[in-house]
Amino acid sequence: MSGVRQDWIARAGQPLRGNVRVPGDKSVSHRAVMLGALAEGTTHVRGFLEGEDTRATAKVFEQLGVRIETPSASERIVHGVGLHGLRASASPLDCGNAGTGMRLLAGVLAGQSFDSTLIGDASLSKRPMRRVIEPLSRMGAVIESEEGGVPPLRIRGGRALHGIDYTLPVASAQVKSALLLAGLYAQGETVVHEPHPTRDYTERMLAAFGWPIEFSPGHARLSGGHRLQATDVNVPADFSSAAFFLVAASIVPGSELRLEAVGMNPRRTGLLTALRRMGADIREENATEQGGEPVADLIVRHAPLHGIEVDGELAPDMIDEFPALFVAAACADGATTVRDAAELRVKESDRIATMAQGLRALGVEVEEHPDGATIVPGPIGGGTVDSHGDHRIAMSFVMAAQRAEGDVRIGDIANVATSFPGFETLARGCGAALDVA
Repeated sequence: MSGVRQDWIARAGQPLRGNVRVPGDKSVSHRAVMLGALAEGTTHVRGFLEGEDTRATAKVFEQLGVRIETPSASERIVHGVGLHGLRASASPLDCGNAGTGMRLLAGVLAGQSFDSTLIGDASLSKRPMRRVIEPLSRMGAVIESEEGGVPPLRIRGGRALHGIDYTLPVASAQVKSALLLAGLYAQGETVVHEPHPTRDYTERMLAAFGWPIEFSPGHARLSGGHRLQATDVNVPADFSSAAFFLVAASIVPGSELRLEAVGMNPRRTGLLTALRRMGADIREENATEQGGEPVADLIVRHAPLHGIEVDGELAPDMIDEFPALFVAAACADGATTVRDAAELRVKESDRIATMAQGLRALGVEVEEHPDGATIVPGPIGGGTVDSHGDHRIAMSFVMAAQRAEGDVRIGDIANVATSFPGFETLARGCGAALDVA
């Protein structure tokens, strides 16, 4: 669907009510296919996200010689080829819109005996890749990019990698993961330190696949020379997808939603902490663990919110949820200030500028800062906003429209399919008013 221009018209609907199961976690889905492909044996993945990003990753591994079956929707059977069983692809490997896919693949492919080329769509082709090229080069990889460090990435094979002790200049789970995956192929130890702890999906899943690894918040260490053993993976519901419904039910009077089996990785749930500080009524039930990942049902009811300050303590744990937070802030009592979130400027869009522009178009006052913004709440009017092809921006404005005084036209929404297939159906099913323009 991406590449075809589509718009939405959203407006205030009913109170949001019911049970919602959002799609599987994108980060876990990417990694389950990757590690399953590199493992020895057969990995059964249930709850796989049927999004364009994750399908692109699966297709890349099929191009590299891995057999992947789809017995039913949201299910994959990955027939692993072992750490050294991948084969060269005759054509470039297309990551679509998936920055996660491209950065993690750079780490895997740096350790192969053959050359590879990674390409992406127009949006991904503008994303910065120097942050992953530079440390991989220190490990002995040879990776060429376009001017400015953007894709395509041409990765030379046959290079002997060696472990490094590296401190990330900017906290990034994707860069950390790329280095750890390259470290599987490296001689010696690979150690990664972070200025702020980031999501530890890769570390948890490597351990689940039997690779010896030490990790704690902000630190990970592994050595090469081991093997990955196939295991079954149950993918939890994606917290980033649940985020839109957490915010919508918090701001729409009369709402009460149960979000089922949501992944509760502590490095992912910064928005939950922020919303609770704002006064949100969100409780957890049925807490358990799936494949090393904590999972719980979240019950959210409408509650009056108040403005807060969000800084470097929370920012790394909610980097994908800031568009949803901006909407909550627009409906709160008192201003909300976001700091230490400069990473938002280099996501699928400049999310600070895009959210500020969209909220202003609906009559909300927003002051931008280099590393964040101050949102001054006020009535949300009708109007037109442009998502700039950013799926999380588009879905956030659907939720903002549930409090709007008129119709909100949301432009360029085709990329929603990359992360949240079925969003329209789920949103309408619990009471949101949303039409394709």
